[in-house]
Amino acid sequence: MADSSNTMMKIPLYVIDAFTQKVFGGNPAAVCPLEDWLSDEQLQSIAQENNLSETAFFVNRGESIYELRWFTPTIEVDLCGHATLASAFVIFNYLDGSSESVTFATRESGALTVSRDGDQLTLDFPARRAEFVAAPDELLEGLKANPKEVLLSHDYLAVYDSEEAVRALRPDMGALMKLDRQGVIATAVGVDCDFVSRYFAPRAGIPEDPVTGAAHCTLVPYWAERLSKRKLHARQVSPRGGELFCEHVGDRVKISGYAAKYAEGFLYL
Repeated sequence: MADSSNTMMKIPLYVIDAFTQKVFGGNPAAVCPLEDWLSDEQLQSIAQENNLSETAFFVNRGESIYELRWFTPTIEVDLCGHATLASAFVIFNYLDGSSESVTFATRESGALTVSRDGDQLTLDFPARRAEFVAAPDELLEGLKANPKEVLLSHDYLAVYDSEEAVRALRPDMGALMKLDRQGVIATAVGVDCDFVSRYFAPRAGIPEDPVTGAAHCTLVPYWAERLSKRKLHARQVSPRGGELFCEHVGDRVKISGYAAKYAEGFLYL
């Protein structure tokens, strides 16, 4: 039988576990380096086929600058931390080993820089300060456990009294689907770290995200003020779990972590 792949488009595909030092932890992201952009329909179809919380696509524009986009299985999103970390990991380890930093040009979140110090990678992201609000009925119905306070930025931020309360949450995803924001961050002071969190985004096709870098754009300013600390050690206490080292820097946050390669291959279109 003839090899039909010779007549098809061949695209590199990496699966990287982000915010962990070993596979089967952290948050897996698919990363597809492209020579030029595919159609939006093709990008969304690839992300749906990969069926991970995020698939990142980037195009090299020279001088360590890459255009970057992120897709869940159902939508394109305006910011994603773990898939940006995964993209930088691929560039540093497999595409451009001489660079110590890369800049990603994004459509809605501006220029995002990732630098490396040994095996640790650091994201430079915009801070998203949250404001106190009254809890919508759909939020309380969905979380099924009332938080002590609720704030709003890009997502809802539900603050609980303890790490145990955050770990015990079993949300009603149907109720959370009715909210007017993409997701819900649940958080509390940590037992062996500064704070813990979980992230639920059923409206984006992600019932629970394992480790969410973008959520820390909201979490870091909140906890930096609450704990009077600029540098913070965080854990996302999803079933897979992940670890983040964060710093609040004015209107920016620095989010550091590790990554591990799970798979490498090609997809064919």
